[in-house]
Amino acid sequence: MEPLTWTGAVGTWLDPVLWLVAGSLAVGVVAMIVMSFFAAPVTLQANADGTVMARGGAFGFVERAVQALVLALCVVVLLYILAGIVTPYGGAGIVGAMAKRLLPTWIALALTFAVSIAFKRRLGLYGKLFDNVIGMIGFALVMFWVFSAIFAGVFDMIVTHDPLSQVSGMKNEVPGTPVPGVDAMTMGAHYLLGGDALARDVFSRMIAGGWVVIQIAPLATLFAFMVGIVLGLPAGYYGGKLDIVLSFLANLILAFPVILLFYLLVTPEIVATGIPSIMAAVLFVFPVVFFAVLLNARFHTRPGVRGPVLIVVLGIMGLIYLSLISQPGTIFTFMPRWLDLFDISGGILVVFVSVVFVNAPTVFRIVRGITFDIKTRDYVAAAQTRGEGPWYIMLWEILPNARGPLIVDFCLRIGYTTILLGTLGFFGLGLSTESPDWGSTINQGRGLLSVFPHPAVVPALALLTLVLGLNLLADGLREESLRD
Repeated sequence: MEPLTWTGAVGTWLDPVLWLVAGSLAVGVVAMIVMSFFAAPVTLQANADGTVMARGGAFGFVERAVQALVLALCVVVLLYILAGIVTPYGGAGIVGAMAKRLLPTWIALALTFAVSIAFKRRLGLYGKLFDNVIGMIGFALVMFWVFSAIFAGVFDMIVTHDPLSQVSGMKNEVPGTPVPGVDAMTMGAHYLLGGDALARDVFSRMIAGGWVVIQIAPLATLFAFMVGIVLGLPAGYYGGKLDIVLSFLANLILAFPVILLFYLLVTPEIVATGIPSIMAAVLFVFPVVFFAVLLNARFHTRPGVRGPVLIVVLGIMGLIYLSLISQPGTIFTFMPRWLDLFDISGGILVVFVSVVFVNAPTVFRIVRGITFDIKTRDYVAAAQTRGEGPWYIMLWEILPNARGPLIVDFCLRIGYTTILLGTLGFFGLGLSTESPDWGSTINQGRGLLSVFPHPAVVPALALLTLVLGLNLLADGLREESLRD
C-alpha cells in the first residue's frame, strides 16, 4: 500500500494556484505595511447611500487587491475540501482524506451559517455577528472545533483510530503512512497526520483532544460567571462593607500567580486532602442560587406561578448539583448509582474546579465595576421608584444591560481557559498521562521535535486555531455590541 501525499492527484492543478495566490497575498500584505508608513492620512468619506467611499490611489488599489486575494485563498481552500469529499479515498491525498472524514463537521457548519444568516435580523447580537467579517471567521473556527469534538466524542465519528491504541510499526511515522494489515480503501488505512512516540494516531488524538477542551473550558467558564455574577452584583449595587469584604477576598485570590495556584490545586497531595471536593461543593452551588434568586425575583408578584416554577427548576438543578459533587472515591459519596447522573473522573473534576476558582474573582471584578456604572442610570432609578426589589433590579435591569461586555469577556475567558488547560496538560497536572488533550500531546512530542515535529506541531496548531477563533469572535461581538 502506497503512502499518501499531502494533496494527491488534485494537487497537480490546485497546488500551483495555491502557491500563486498565497505568494501574491504575502507580497500584497508586505506592500500595504510598507506603504502605510509613507501614505498620507486618509479621511474616510461616505457615499450618498451611507456606505463608505473606497480609498483611492496606489494604497487603495493594493488594499482592494489584498481583499480579493484573501477571498481567492478561501475559494482555493474550499476547492481542496470539495475535491477531498467527492474524489475516492486517497485521490486528494492527506488533505482530501481529512476533509472527507470531517464531512459531518462541514455539513453542520454549512447548516449553522445558512440558518443564522437567514434569520440574523431576529437573533439580536448573535445575528449581528454575521454582518462582521472578523466575527464570522472567529465563529467558523470555534464551531469547527465544537462540531468536530461533538461528532468525535458523542457519536464516535471522524476519528480513524482509537486515540489511546498503539499500532506496531507506526512509531513516529510521518503523515500519510499506511497502517499494516488494513484495507487500502478504508478510512483507517493510513495515519493521516502520522504517529507519535507511542505509535498512536496523531489525527485521532487531535480530534479527541478537542473533545476534552470542549467538555471543560465552556462549562467551567460558565460556572465561573455564575459565581462572579452572584457575588459581583450585590457588591456593586450595595457597596459598603459587603463590597469591601468580597473585593478583599477576590484580590487575595488574584494576588497568587495563576500557574502556581493551578499547580497547588491539582497536585496529588492537595487532591488527597479532599479540598477540591469541598471547593466543588461550594462553587457548584452558585448556579442553583443564581436561578433561585432569578426566578424568585421575576415571579415575586405572582406567588401562584412562583411556587411551582421554583419547585421544578430547583428540584432538577438540585439533582444535578448532588450528582456533580457526589463522586466515587471522594468525601462526598452519598448518591445511589441509579440516581447519580454524572460520573466525572477525578482529574477532570479537579481541573474543572481549579478553572472556576481561578476565573471567578476576575469575573466578579468585571461585574462589580459594570454594576457601579449602570446602577446610576435612569431606568434603574425608575425601577426603584416602582418599588422593585434589589435583586429584581440587579438581575432584570442591570444584568441584561451588561450583557455586551460580559459576552465578549466570556469568549475571551474560554480562550484563556483553553490555554490554561493546555499548560496543565503540558506539565502533566490534573488529567491522566494518557489523555489526548492538546497540552499533554505537545509535551509528549516535544522531546523529538527537531526530528519528528508532527506529534507536537499538530496539537499546537489546533490549540492556536481555537484560541484565535475565540479572540476573533470576541472582537466581532465587541464591535457589534458597541453599535447596539
